Amino acid sequence: MNSVHRTSALSYPEAGATRLGPMPDGYRHLHHTVRIGRGRAVFEAAGEAVATWRAHRATGVRLRTTARRAEPGARVEVSAGFGPLRITAPCEVVWTVHERDRTGFGYGTLRGHPVRGEESFAVDLRDDGSVWFTVMAFSRPAVWWARLGGAVVPLMQKAYARRLGRTVRRLAGTDTGGDGVVRRQ
Repeated sequence: MNSVHRTSALSYPEAGATRLGPMPDGYRHLHHTVRIGRGRAVFEAAGEAVATWRAHRATGVRLRTTARRAEPGARVEVSAGFGPLRITAPCEVVWTVHERDRTGFGYGTLRGHPVRGEESFAVDLRDDGSVWFTVMAFSRPAVWWARLGGAVVPLMQKAYARRLGRTVRRLAGTDTGGDGVVRRQ
């Protein structure tokens, strides 16, 4: 089942571009893909971790949402940091996909988010049995301090995408033994 939700509350006009493409011009683009394991059991565990917010929560960010699972129209507030240095990022789920070999969602930024754009999180089971986790995003600064941060913001986004990949791998019950070979635990 696939679904796309469009709302006027989003802080950018290209809703659904991380699912439907192409990625819009005028934004920084992020595309991070990591192999997390092999087989249907790994795919199902990883997809469930992504769709239920478990993967996000397990990275250590604070997450508040209006739905137990990612679904179009669900509001999400992600925050990281501490005290006065806590950054809060309100979003809304704009699309979901729940297919035999693909599970994921994309959320878009709302007013109050430090950037404008969209980010997606998807788990794919490929024909060869390998399972992959992908984060795609397009964004540009929405507030002065994000503009001032320049190259730091994209570096933080990439670091978070990598952390999510490691977290999804762990939650799916796979790990690497230091040699890059993914093993089922």
